[in-house]
Amino acid sequence: MSYFAAAVVRDGGGWTAAEVNLRGATDVDEVADRLRDVEPDADLSLLFVEADDAYLVILRLDEGEDLRVFGSDSAYAEESRLGALLVGDLKGSVTGFDETEEPRPSAGTGDDDSEQPAVDPEADPVGDADLLADLGIPAQRLLRLCAHEGMLPADVTAEVCQVLGCADEVEELRGV
Repeated sequence: MSYFAAAVVRDGGGWTAAEVNLRGATDVDEVADRLRDVEPDADLSLLFVEADDAYLVILRLDEGEDLRVFGSDSAYAEESRLGALLVGDLKGSVTGFDETEEPRPSAGTGDDDSEQPAVDPEADPVGDADLLADLGIPAQRLLRLCAHEGMLPADVTAEVCQVLGCADEVEELRGV
């Protein structure tokens, strides 16, 4: 399985981004350590892990502490060792939002393009979907981005980074 792991960290000077090598990591805490190493004094550190155009995992550290993790689909844990390492310990469905936040449209209203389900029925998102809420991306929006038909993990990362103000830094890592 191939993956791309981009860390974006914010300190007093703004956002910086760096690619993170996760090969050889033995557990999610070691991955968090590698994220901390990008900028040990960062106020906020995020790691976006995209795997095989199918899975997205986001890790968050505030001031190097309090690891929070969101995974777009629990199936990633079954598909690869890295997936098991990142989301294998996350049990159950997502946390951090109330499904009544935005009512789901009723079937048959005719505008299928705008009626995305809150969660892809084929996917099983896990972890803390609300980990970006204070940055302008509430759980419902993150889940909708992940469930949107045709959106690849890289597209979701780009959309999130656009809102955060660090899209150029991440795209530079991709060589775009």
